[in-house]
Amino acid sequence: MTIRFIAASRLPTPWATFTLHGFEDEATGKDHVALTLGDVSGDAPVLGRVHSECLTGDALFSMRCDCGYQLQEALKRIAEQGCGVLLYLRQEGRGIGLLNKIRAYHLQDGGADTVEANEQLGFGADMRRYDLCVPMLDHLGVKALRLMTNNPRKVDALSRDGVNVVERVGLTTGLNPHNEHYLSTKAGKLGHMMTLGDFTPASAVDIERKR
Repeated sequence: MTIRFIAASRLPTPWATFTLHGFEDEATGKDHVALTLGDVSGDAPVLGRVHSECLTGDALFSMRCDCGYQLQEALKRIAEQGCGVLLYLRQEGRGIGLLNKIRAYHLQDGGADTVEANEQLGFGADMRRYDLCVPMLDHLGVKALRLMTNNPRKVDALSRDGVNVVERVGLTTGLNPHNEHYLSTKAGKLGHMMTLGDFTPASAVDIERKR
């Protein structure tokens, strides 16, 4: 694994002022970042999230998924805890890239679900990798994670790669009429540990802002 630390800086956000750590994957040329709050080094488990890039949800306010909602909720929870880490990995579209994700969205507009769309394009349902998290966490001194995720496959993958995940913390937020089928598919076909009844609906303010 060829992950190289580049630099760190302060990052003020609406929830807290985090420290932003930049890393470069020398093998792929991709940049990844980590946000930390408080002292995350040591043996105590740290509240954290491994979040794959979702330009449409994180930056363009898409309501087709729950990614942007999860990102904001994770940062909010870390701020409330006063300590935590979020790894932001450049793995758009569950690893297929932005343009292929748009192609997948086109297929979904025609009736395919999120898994079928990826497969019709010749990809697996989930192409992400998590081994790059290990050197990032090692650099930060994180020994164990209380991982915010609904995805048991992510827990298994991180554990296989050497990350000590001591607890899975559910992250169910952002339900709206545009992502109900997407969330049901993630539960039914990808094994995410959630039901629609678990979700906190997107607030009216959020929905209005994202229209």
